[in-house]
Amino acid sequence: MSSTILHTSTAAASSPPAPGQPAGTSRVPRAALPSRHPFLVSLGERVRALRARRGLTRKAVALASDVSERHLANLESGVGNASVLVLLQVAQALQCSLAELLGDVTASSPEWVLIRELLEHRDEATLGRVRAAIGEMLGTGGDNAARSSRVALIGLRGAGKTTLGRMLAEDLGFPFVELSREIEQFAGCSVAEIQSLYGMNAYRRYERRALEETIQLYTEAVIATPGGLVSEPATFNLLLAHCTTVWLKATPQDHMQRVIAQGDMRPMAASAEAMGDLRTILAGREPFYTKAEFSLDTSAQALQPTFLALRALVRETLRIDA
Repeated sequence: MSSTILHTSTAAASSPPAPGQPAGTSRVPRAALPSRHPFLVSLGERVRALRARRGLTRKAVALASDVSERHLANLESGVGNASVLVLLQVAQALQCSLAELLGDVTASSPEWVLIRELLEHRDEATLGRVRAAIGEMLGTGGDNAARSSRVALIGLRGAGKTTLGRMLAEDLGFPFVELSREIEQFAGCSVAEIQSLYGMNAYRRYERRALEETIQLYTEAVIATPGGLVSEPATFNLLLAHCTTVWLKATPQDHMQRVIAQGDMRPMAASAEAMGDLRTILAGREPFYTKAEFSLDTSAQALQPTFLALRALVRETLRIDA
């Protein structure tokens, strides 16, 4: 398969030889030299470094990747704007991941590379134990071995976190903290306004700050978390390390109906599309929700039996008499 790399043309009218320049040669005007994007320059440097690490010539990489030597030269010099497929072919020829070629943090030093190799192909249970051990070693929290009396409920909107959380907090005599309200207090405006005015990155910073303060203020609490908290690794790590976590899960249909019952009629405008989006979001977050220590299906039965099941689970876990 033949591959191409788009690059800036250097064709330009030649200028007279500079003083001392051999006759018959020409000088490319400075304006005609291709501009090099910093990312492409860094990419080229990584390709050269990886090729050197593997002890491969450019010709060998060209043959293995089915990319011409000229295109590889452009790529290494920082003027080649390669397609993703070309980069994939080059990565395969260099026997490295595409992430390493693009400059992923786990390729930024020999130690990172060696650690990544140790963890590659490990199962989820093993990776979870490693994460907990690293957290303990670095002092950033481990696997909540002490069984925190902060009970954090996670899950998509409409799972029952607020309703069941209030009921559980009243039963246990714990404060109830709805993290979304704490975020709004920090920002001085609603969650929707934070996201529209300042963007998602600002919202995630407020979310992290609200969780940190909640952990500092309360040794015992029931915390209802925003559904997207799990998508920010640092914040989710903090939650897992300092709280007993319960994933409240429900069917997509129940999520949708409960959101509508809360007064949000937006899903009704395009119900089929909204349901598709909800399923996509749930599929993307579910692998993270499963990192909670416990889970409870809130679609399996009515509210009161579901609360009693949650109450029994938490009281047994925290060793609180019923």
